[in-house]
Amino acid sequence: MVVIGILLAYLAGWVLEWRWLAVLGCAPPTFMLLLMCCMPETPRFLLTQHKRQEAMAAVRFLWGSEQGWEEPPFGVEHQGFHLAQLRHPGIYKPFVIGISLMVFQQLSGINAVMFYAETIFEEAKFKDSSLASVIVGTIQVLFTAVAALAMDKAGRRLLLALSGVVMVFSTSAFGAYFKLSQGSPSNSSHVDLWAPVSMEPTNASVGLAWLAVGSMCLFTAGFALGWGPIPWLLMSEIFPLHVKGVATGVCVLTNWLMAFLVTKEFSSLMEVLRPYGAFWLASAFCIGSVLFTLFCIPETKGKTLEQITAHFEGR
Repeated sequence: MVVIGILLAYLAGWVLEWRWLAVLGCAPPTFMLLLMCCMPETPRFLLTQHKRQEAMAAVRFLWGSEQGWEEPPFGVEHQGFHLAQLRHPGIYKPFVIGISLMVFQQLSGINAVMFYAETIFEEAKFKDSSLASVIVGTIQVLFTAVAALAMDKAGRRLLLALSGVVMVFSTSAFGAYFKLSQGSPSNSSHVDLWAPVSMEPTNASVGLAWLAVGSMCLFTAGFALGWGPIPWLLMSEIFPLHVKGVATGVCVLTNWLMAFLVTKEFSSLMEVLRPYGAFWLASAFCIGSVLFTLFCIPETKGKTLEQITAHFEGR
């Protein structure tokens, strides 16, 4: 749903000027606010507050029937989180993995790429940068759907590693584009995205522009295949129940903090390191994400929470 929302924003930006786009942006949160007025609290939370009747009503609202629903036992998962628990490997290892996943996800440069997609394509001298952004958003939706279908068969680690490798090559190629375009004899590298590619020699800058759009699309596909959806899935799988609330909150905070920092500083980074240096730095972080996947992340496909916790505890 997130990537569909991004695509819809790109489509709206393609046909609307920025003022009307800002007005349109008020509609989803307003709609969500109205719908949340009809949402009950979760049955588990209501049971912890000793409100069994309200919990049953919430079950009927969410599931349509109480049939098949069992009241969960209340034990250690409701003891709460204490800092002293971070001494246990079953707690601090998934904490470190969850936070690191969010850090590497943002350091790949995805939010900077998506937020600045139109600017990047303008820098690449494309005539219709808004259309290029729509194409990138469409690719992200398609490959996120592929990842959703494949992750339970291929496994989380394989898709993360494959995704990281694709992002390494695509960010390196994009950096190479900006490096080579500095020495291009012509600054007119406008490309019609729908025009057929001629087999005859053309201006070198045209080929460089196609390198830019190809790298951007490859990066988006690679990210959507693994590092986009899978960190969020792993976050829901690796934390013990009694720390899941706090741990999830810390990971989400880390993700948005890194997103803020990367988005805020991306333009400055492109000025200091030049555009090619900024993308090669992202490539280095993607290499780090591949190594982190291979050496630190356990495979959780088909495993219960107890088996995952036992792995972290060395049992």
